[in-house]
Amino acid sequence: MDATTQNHLTRARVAAMIDHTLLSPDASRDDVQACVDEARDLGVKAVCVSPAMLPVRAEGLTVATVAGFPSGKHHSLVKAMEGRLAVDQGAVEVDMVIDVGAAIVGAVDEVMADVLTMRDAVPPPTVIKVILETAAIHRALGEEAGDRRIEELCHAVARAGADLVKTSTGFHPAGGASVRAVAAMHRAVGGQLGIKASGGIRDADTARSMIGAGATRLGLSGSRAVLEGFPEG
Repeated sequence: MDATTQNHLTRARVAAMIDHTLLSPDASRDDVQACVDEARDLGVKAVCVSPAMLPVRAEGLTVATVAGFPSGKHHSLVKAMEGRLAVDQGAVEVDMVIDVGAAIVGAVDEVMADVLTMRDAVPPPTVIKVILETAAIHRALGEEAGDRRIEELCHAVARAGADLVKTSTGFHPAGGASVRAVAAMHRAVGGQLGIKASGGIRDADTARSMIGAGATRLGLSGSRAVLEGFPEG
């Protein structure tokens, strides 16, 4: 996105990019319904909740959930069955976590197989977003080598049938989204796959930077605070 367009982002335009998210392990069903109600009030695109909280009453919203969350250390078949069950319970988007340890050591074929297994279980039009844990990759490999690995992973998951790539779970100790990671994703698959920035985006300036780097979706738990930093229109 060019600087002029970035500077003219409106509240409604940004809201249409947001997955309003509640993945806290201590969230109750009442908390989840409150999250859904807030998402509807804010006019965001989607609500993302834990699979155990499905189904939800979310008319007018895209319903997303997670699989293999947050560690990614689940057998591929377990992730796939989690995704399939979630779709059967009303989810239309699944944010799956890769095994970032495999990614760091260069086992890209394992990551690709993981995504292929999910794609077989939840064929289109279900949307698959693949969480790479980019901060962990950068921490392990350094910035330049990390960028190259992120780009390699993006190409691999695109071949496996993913619809979007996503930076982070927001739960990894290495951190969440970064402009650098989003830019690497955009170089690799911008225009081919969607790019979701998630983890640590708490204000409008950060959101604007992520969008400027190429993010097409934002995963936010504090959507209201972020949107208040954008003009109406």
